[in-house]
Amino acid sequence: MNTYMTDTPLVLSGYGPVGQEFLAHLAAHRAELADAYGVNLQVAAIRARTTETRVRHGDPLPGRDHWRTVRPLAATLEETGARVLVQAVPSSSALREAAAEDALAALRRGIHVVTATKVHLLSHWSQLDSAALRTGAMIRISGATGAALPSGDLARSGMRGMDCDMIRACPNGTVTYVLDRLADGVSLSDAVAVAQRQGIAEADPSADLSGADSATKTRLLTALLWGWDPAAVVVEAESIDAAAAAAAAAASEGGRRLRAVASARRDDPLRIRIRLEATEPGDPLYALVGPEKAAVFGCRQAGDIVVSGGRSSPIGAALAMVKDVIDVTAPRGGFR
Repeated sequence: MNTYMTDTPLVLSGYGPVGQEFLAHLAAHRAELADAYGVNLQVAAIRARTTETRVRHGDPLPGRDHWRTVRPLAATLEETGARVLVQAVPSSSALREAAAEDALAALRRGIHVVTATKVHLLSHWSQLDSAALRTGAMIRISGATGAALPSGDLARSGMRGMDCDMIRACPNGTVTYVLDRLADGVSLSDAVAVAQRQGIAEADPSADLSGADSATKTRLLTALLWGWDPAAVVVEAESIDAAAAAAAAAASEGGRRLRAVASARRDDPLRIRIRLEATEPGDPLYALVGPEKAAVFGCRQAGDIVVSGGRSSPIGAALAMVKDVIDVTAPRGGFR
């Protein structure tokens, strides 16, 4: 057992698939996480859109009909003594302001924020950063930048001092999967339907096919890399439509693979381009299989640094949030 144990009460906001996977993973692995990292992670309260409940260690989770009406977040944070607010709220524009207000309320109290929710990061990045800096709180967004793919960690800290001046990425696994099916001769509608049945694509795939999801993740990566304000970034995106099927087939016939590549350069600030590219063998983006994702960080002296893989799923996002919670709460020192 780890000698230096820290009790870590958490408030979980959002109880959809990602939030449920997060809670289930902590319940199943709490002891081993405590032993390995010195943090006793306890979800002390869960907040849904209109209701909330306290979670008592060792007691079963109350049925939803026994949850009470949701209160102001400040009251829940104070009652639980939370050290981290974990946000797994859907990234819909209707919830943007509420997600931002909750994150700001936590940060202003010195409470760390771990979020898989993207929408408020795009619009309130500067305000969130300022609030965190004033109190010494931390914000971690791995679940918003690629689920289990640790591209956010590389962009935030792994590239420090590496003189990274370019990023090329396929941050959306659904798109990679669909393009490969198109290359096999499957129609766009059928490729999307198969992806949905396999749990790869959302019920509404428009954000994937339009490039909006890739743009969002890349905007966040450039904010971590170079300090760009996501709200000021201009995106030029090429969407995937029926015409992409011919391009995917032509690329395949030439021994290449069509990829939706998001790119940005430090010397072309506040601009992200998403283009369909016929990638060649040897390109890390060519090597992607199924719904895999990848990011290539181009560094002048260090060369290309590549991260790929990582499951795109509720459990992948939940694991990313677990990692982030450990990062902001685990005792530090030595090799930690």
